[in-house]
Amino acid sequence: MIVDLKDISPQLRQNFLQHAIAPRPICFASTIDKDGMVNLSPFSFFNLFSTQPPVVIFSPSRRLRNNTTKHSLDNVLEVPEVVINIVDYDMVQQVSLASCEFPKEQNEFAKAGFTAVPATLVRPPMVAESKIKMECRVMEVKSLGEEGGSGNLVICEVLRMHIDDNILNETGMVDQRKIYHVARLGGDWYTRVNEESMFKVEKPNVKLGIGLDSLPASIRLSKILTGNHLGQLANVHDHPILDAAFEDAKLKNIFQYYSVSPDEMEKELQLYAKELLDQGRVSDAWQVLLSLNV
Repeated sequence: MIVDLKDISPQLRQNFLQHAIAPRPICFASTIDKDGMVNLSPFSFFNLFSTQPPVVIFSPSRRLRNNTTKHSLDNVLEVPEVVINIVDYDMVQQVSLASCEFPKEQNEFAKAGFTAVPATLVRPPMVAESKIKMECRVMEVKSLGEEGGSGNLVICEVLRMHIDDNILNETGMVDQRKIYHVARLGGDWYTRVNEESMFKVEKPNVKLGIGLDSLPASIRLSKILTGNHLGQLANVHDHPILDAAFEDAKLKNIFQYYSVSPDEMEKELQLYAKELLDQGRVSDAWQVLLSLNV
């Protein structure tokens, strides 16, 4: 299916984009107007864009149905400050409640049952229940259009972070396994981050991986190893060589039982390499695959 976005309705365009571009982290923004009236609202058009200076951006879009603007946008135009409260699973239902379009005079802290605590550098209050809170100065608000659905980029410099000690590890850094982030998908769907849904991917950093084009054809064209497996193998920094001291009981069994059938042996070795790669044992997988040429 091919979708030309200019040829479909704004509602359908939004549906396709929000289902495709996901998961999206949630900015739970507390803002204040010049008269001291507070607003609290979530936005999934949000992310980190710079660390020097520390800049995050969220986007309160104009409403599709009537092209009106949200109180959060009106507030930051009056008072260019915001607290961005990070959303986790413990608070997601209340956050959803706060997204209701309450009248301006209604306080979402009270409506959604959150506790407002004073910030230290900016005027909007923080959400006590959020485990990470960021006090921000609004650097710029950039309008992306005047029609319903048009975004407004609220570009924020993070001045100070407040982090719950309970989500820190022994070195004082945030432990990703202790804060159950949630993120928006399309429609009513969300996702939760926990240890079962997390996995590690080794980053190339400064050293260059050898690349898929450097893999032997028997590996690169494998019907067993997936693109992810090939990416793991190709992300090593030097071409691996066979280690004569490498010993593995399952590898010995494969050579013993399939020695009379080279094609079956290659298949079994690749299946075993796949198993090792799924466990993150890249070096061992390379030794298994290199043994094909012994």
